[in-house]
Amino acid sequence: MQRIEDIDKNFSASVPVFDGMKTYDILKPPFSLYGLKHDSEGFFRMDKSVADYVSPGVRGLNYNTSGGMLRFRTDSVRIILTATLPDVCLMNHMPLTGSSSFDIYCDGNFCGVFRAPSTEEYKGTWSGELTLPEGEKDVLIGFPLYNNVRSVFISLEESASAEEGGKFEDKLPIVFYGSSITQGGCASHPGNAYPNMISRYLNREILNLGFSGSCRAEDEMCEYISSLSMSLLVFDYDHNAPTAQYLEETHEKFFKQFRKHCPYTPVLMLSVADGYFGEKNIEKRKEIIKRTYENAKTVGDKNVYFLDGQKFYDDIGPENATVDCCHPNDLGFWAFYKNISKFIKENDL
Repeated sequence: MQRIEDIDKNFSASVPVFDGMKTYDILKPPFSLYGLKHDSEGFFRMDKSVADYVSPGVRGLNYNTSGGMLRFRTDSVRIILTATLPDVCLMNHMPLTGSSSFDIYCDGNFCGVFRAPSTEEYKGTWSGELTLPEGEKDVLIGFPLYNNVRSVFISLEESASAEEGGKFEDKLPIVFYGSSITQGGCASHPGNAYPNMISRYLNREILNLGFSGSCRAEDEMCEYISSLSMSLLVFDYDHNAPTAQYLEETHEKFFKQFRKHCPYTPVLMLSVADGYFGEKNIEKRKEIIKRTYENAKTVGDKNVYFLDGQKFYDDIGPENATVDCCHPNDLGFWAFYKNISKFIKENDL
């Protein structure tokens, strides 16, 4: 089969060259990539054989790189990121700095965004340059939340060091399964999606299985998630259940199916934080989720937990937390992070 780069040269992942800079392939040491897999077609989050079977939505969104993180250490002040994207994800409620761009942290401090071009006609490769603090620093680069990424190269000053970066805490990853909110809509840049905040501030490895509009608790998805090694499953399943009846038919079923394979893995269940469904339906949905939790506790399950999302925005006000009465803005995601991370730390999860 003919490769796409042989047809369209814009997809070619040739190594970029910049004066005074050395370019690195991020798939090779000393770089460490988390939360993503990679093959000749680019980056993706879960096994394609499963994603392709679950639903068209999961199949397509699997190539969105939400939760992908690159770690390394350098003393370079100048850094250039070169990425090949099939296109840029333009939405009317989320900036390109979140959907299609990469952000960077040095020693935990936010240092900027490699901004994707904002043209609808864009196809191909682009480069962004930033200036970093002087001296040795641990670097973390977050991948786009809503964009496919084919290749990434990092260019550092020729004389600069490039070494293995810091490590996440020696625990199995936290797996997040949920909707567009879990995927990161509508954070202003990747690091402000709540799973990424939890990863960064708690120094925990994560796998983001948020699928915008496509979290439907399918049996195949449950079987796949059950096969993963994890320290905690954050089960943020509510928003994409089209009706309360659908939620009732699938929520506890998914949990019980997961428990057959993972009898002792901690599971944290969330209910919606926003007012999208209306007060009456929100309460009904919350009752369904709490029933799954309470039924599990009744039969002796000591590793199941519940958080009421309707309390997440109490300190900031729901009117300040979303872009559209549904998707969190950065302040809303901070509220998610604060409530969930506190719970994780208090329960040693």
